[in-house]
Amino acid sequence: MRFAFPSERRLRGAFAGAAAAACVALAACGGGGTGPAVRVTVPTHATMRAAADSLAKAGVIHWPRIFRVYASLRHRDRAIKAGTYLLHRDAGYGFVLDALRGGKGLVHVVTIPEGFALYQIEPLLAARLGVPLDSLDAAVRDTALLHALEIPTGTVEGYVFPDTYVFPEHTTARTAIGMMTQQFEHVWQPAWTARLDTLHLSRNDLVTLASIVEKEARLSQERPVIAAVYLNRLRDGMLLQADPTVQYALGRHVTRVMFKDLEIDSPYNTYKHAGLPPGPIASPGRASLEAALYPANVPFKYFVAFPDGHHEFRTNLAGHEKAVAEARRAWDSVAVVRRADSVRAK
Repeated sequence: MRFAFPSERRLRGAFAGAAAAACVALAACGGGGTGPAVRVTVPTHATMRAAADSLAKAGVIHWPRIFRVYASLRHRDRAIKAGTYLLHRDAGYGFVLDALRGGKGLVHVVTIPEGFALYQIEPLLAARLGVPLDSLDAAVRDTALLHALEIPTGTVEGYVFPDTYVFPEHTTARTAIGMMTQQFEHVWQPAWTARLDTLHLSRNDLVTLASIVEKEARLSQERPVIAAVYLNRLRDGMLLQADPTVQYALGRHVTRVMFKDLEIDSPYNTYKHAGLPPGPIASPGRASLEAALYPANVPFKYFVAFPDGHHEFRTNLAGHEKAVAEARRAWDSVAVVRRADSVRAK
């Protein structure tokens, strides 16, 4: 009697199939994973192959090919939902696949840059979270939140801390604003509160000063010097004459504040009204808060910006006027170069 031995190819295929089945069974075990949570982005119209590669790169799964086999065997390798997910490393394949198909773990990552004002933050949040602008406007005016933060103005301007946030799917406007102001409270240190007495400022005054510093500074090392200039002017009863406060009063960004802009009737116009404005004009970051709390020990009372981002600081008006003339020549030179570049580009 002759025995029919299976071919080598069939043996290899059978072994590979059994191994794959074993790997799938092993990988599918487990729940949401015990490793650290990581963000994984599945692009719009992404295939299962692309999604599996992203998951493997983030460490959520180890074998993208086996994951695809598993998804195919379950007939769930299509119709995955695009977006950014927050998943744990070493999560079970079943859990991950259910997440991709059902949108479980979907999050919205929102970065609020330092120096953004509410009129910039609200549209950004509305677009990323899919919430109405009206609900955000109501959230930033929530009287209970204003009372809890001891904010004397009508909004949480300045207290929405600039940072990167991960919001779960279906986060409401009120929850988002609450999380962002809570981050401000987390950053604020008890030692800073004690420091306010030394500066003779309230916390709202300090945040207001820091917001002006945030809008003025381009170089980090200049923040404490800029803060010192404004504090020196406040001490001597001088008008702050801060251009960013005029821009805030205008309600829009202008490249250059013109003389006609200085006539706007607003308590935020520091060319007309003495002292600090009623409240912050933007969200200051930690560096600007610290600069306002611990200003440089310098006698300067004036400064002017140059095109490269640095400022020239002066102690008296005569010196300041010379620096302004130099700055104007520098800015005019930049304008000439830009016009020449524009002409060549046509």
